[in-house]
Amino acid sequence: MKTLVTGGAGFIGSHTVDRLVNDGHEVIIIDNLSSGSLRNIEHHKGNPKVQFHQADIADYNSIHHLFNGVQCVYHLAALADIVPSIEKPMAYHRSNVDGTISVLESCRHNNVSRVIYAASSSCYGIPDHYPTPETEAMSPQYPYALTKNVGEQYCMHWHNIYGMNITALRFFNVYGPRARTSGTYGAVFGVFLAQKLNGKPFTVVGDGKQTRDFTFVTDIVNACVTTAANQNCAGEIMNVGSGNTYSVNRLVELLEGEVVYIPKRPGEPDCTFADTTKIRQKTGWKPLVSLEQGVKIMLENIDYWREAPLWEPASIEKATEDWFKYLGNK
Repeated sequence: MKTLVTGGAGFIGSHTVDRLVNDGHEVIIIDNLSSGSLRNIEHHKGNPKVQFHQADIADYNSIHHLFNGVQCVYHLAALADIVPSIEKPMAYHRSNVDGTISVLESCRHNNVSRVIYAASSSCYGIPDHYPTPETEAMSPQYPYALTKNVGEQYCMHWHNIYGMNITALRFFNVYGPRARTSGTYGAVFGVFLAQKLNGKPFTVVGDGKQTRDFTFVTDIVNACVTTAANQNCAGEIMNVGSGNTYSVNRLVELLEGEVVYIPKRPGEPDCTFADTTKIRQKTGWKPLVSLEQGVKIMLENIDYWREAPLWEPASIEKATEDWFKYLGNK
């Protein structure tokens, strides 16, 4: 099959490329390298079945021809992280909303038969129910979450109006090798692993009792590929999670190191926990990697974070000033 992965040089995207190549598919990668890295896909260099195109997905005229003959698209490209989305909401709208419309139109005009959209569990905000079902009310707390939800709505609208076979998968707290190491304060694993490499204490937010549905990247990729192969998922929105929720204190226990506690942040839930009943029933998918197994794999690949930015309490406080400024009074 001829497939296309937007954001294919990024964290989840590069693992998706690996899986598709291993399954024997031809893969076209589109990535503007704003947060992705060529080192994530360098092991595919020279493979005639893998094409890389550096392009902005929001620029329809630059990308639409790349979808010619493609049968399945995995739309994983997006700007992520909370603080930058508060600081630069227009950039996030361009990437996550305009970019999604551009991808959808490229798919529509090239008769792409299958589209998987990487949605986000952040759209739930601070939910009322745990495990959280797909029917939970949307309550985005910051522009990143809002733009991902708007992108999801466009996907469902294009399914309803144009009859396109599109499925949105709401990912929960994805981690794994190649997790982003950009200069932005963000994902907990990148922060903690850089701290471990530098012999610094882990900066745990609040009391560390908050729990997260940490989902290993290969389980996420397997959900994408499994869903793409199922014809009864058109127009569906489904959660993808680990089947459990783990405290941050448990995570640092597994990583082994000293801890320093920093102020709890507004707009963050005390728990994320996906109800995955729907995707299990519709596709037979299930998560395979426990947190203990996943952390072991992360530690085996810890050198990846050797050049990652080192965050300490003072630099985190400065980096999250706007977070507290704009979300603190909600």
